[in-house]
Amino acid sequence: MNVNSQSPRINHFSWGQIEIEGLPSSLKDAKLFPDGAREWDWRETGTRHVPGIQPADVEELLENGAEIVVLSRGVHKRLQVCPETLQMLTDRNIASHILQTEEAVELYNKLRENKRVGGLFHSTC
Repeated sequence: MNVNSQSPRINHFSWGQIEIEGLPSSLKDAKLFPDGAREWDWRETGTRHVPGIQPADVEELLENGAEIVVLSRGVHKRLQVCPETLQMLTDRNIASHILQTEEAVELYNKLRENKRVGGLFHSTC
């Protein structure tokens, strides 16, 4: 992997839509990491609002070189984060930020300018 890999920019966020640099259409929920982005399909890992973001959701970000992780909890902060997910990040010495979606988008776009950042973004509740 290129050490100069940059995470794609989030060009626009609104309820139910995330537009990402390099992708032809908007996504409802998104995974972003150095040199890539894709839909975040909660069914892949059994994610639900409670107990929240699973370790497996974050694993792909780390496998793709993220050294910092931004996790969005949704517009109304209804999405939780599993304690096991937080413990995994701590055990791997990965800095993490858990924020309301608009705040998460803003921080992610700022960090991506000079950090290898990954993020999970939930565009509704």
